[in-house]
Amino acid sequence: MTEITHKLKLVREALQATAATALRLRGTDWFSWLTAGASPTVLLAAETGIAELFITPDQAYVLTDEIEAQRLIDEELSEDFTPWVYPWAQTEQREAWVREVSGGGLILSDRPTRDENPLPPDLIEEKRRLQPEEIHRYREVGRLASLAMTEVLAVARPTWTEYQLAGAGAEALWAKGLHPALTLAAGARRLPLYRHPTPTHEPLGQRAMLVFCARGRGLYASLTRFVNFTPFSAAEAQRDQALRDIEATVLASLPGTSLATVYHQLHQAYAQAGYPHAMYEHHQGGTTGYLAREVIATPTTTTPLIPPVAVAWNPSLPGTKIEDTFLLHPDGALENLTLDPDWPSATVAGRPRPLAWER
Repeated sequence: MTEITHKLKLVREALQATAATALRLRGTDWFSWLTAGASPTVLLAAETGIAELFITPDQAYVLTDEIEAQRLIDEELSEDFTPWVYPWAQTEQREAWVREVSGGGLILSDRPTRDENPLPPDLIEEKRRLQPEEIHRYREVGRLASLAMTEVLAVARPTWTEYQLAGAGAEALWAKGLHPALTLAAGARRLPLYRHPTPTHEPLGQRAMLVFCARGRGLYASLTRFVNFTPFSAAEAQRDQALRDIEATVLASLPGTSLATVYHQLHQAYAQAGYPHAMYEHHQGGTTGYLAREVIATPTTTTPLIPPVAVAWNPSLPGTKIEDTFLLHPDGALENLTLDPDWPSATVAGRPRPLAWER
């Protein structure tokens, strides 16, 4: 059974269980999930794309306009999906067709309108549980993203502006076929001030951070790295080591652990390290996959970590952060999808964790 066949089976089981006549998927995340990595994205920042999926008990359609149809057929879609094409200026034709095919029955959707119902929780959980083919694609996306990061920070200079660093990061990702869904960059002055320092014209100075959320085949690989252009101070080294120790707490999370439990474990680790307020200054990450964050860990998030699932934690302290994308396996093993073995690292709790590259 192919990946798409398996997922169409899951969708049709959801239709049967809910007595719905059709299922409509508008989000770019769901589109890529069901099509095994095809992309409906033109505008990178959009949560919905230039096509949507419409699944009935016996057919799987891609609804798109005449601008996009041929490219999708030629370059993105498998033969599992039948295109239904409408004039770009006449979306009412699409809606009339949907009503006709569904016979006025119940429609499920990831982004339901007034006349539609949300997707059942079981199907949402299936989206977050990675199949072997998805894991294979994810490993490649993570590998390419980490290589792009290393390439950029190997040539960055303290005289570069934050815009230049972010731009070089985006260029490196595009060159490897990845969408630069997020490239954050900050220099020495702004790093201690903001947890999400969007780039500016300010020069980097003696220390710089680069953050990627790289999207490939619909899957997100998130990672953060630092470079120092002057020797570390003792205070910097102590702070960075404290953060690696804090992160080790969350990386020890086991299958079945709830995200709320992880949140509270991290909260305690911050306090024990002498940073009790750091937990409130930035979100700590959560599960990932077809969204940069599928579910963010909060004090009340009861969602369990059901493997195989991807996670991206990002503990932070003023002036420093640590982040990689990991795959949690059913046996509890944690595989780092964004590890570049050429990046400087230290062993923490038995696994290599990134250091700031002192250049």
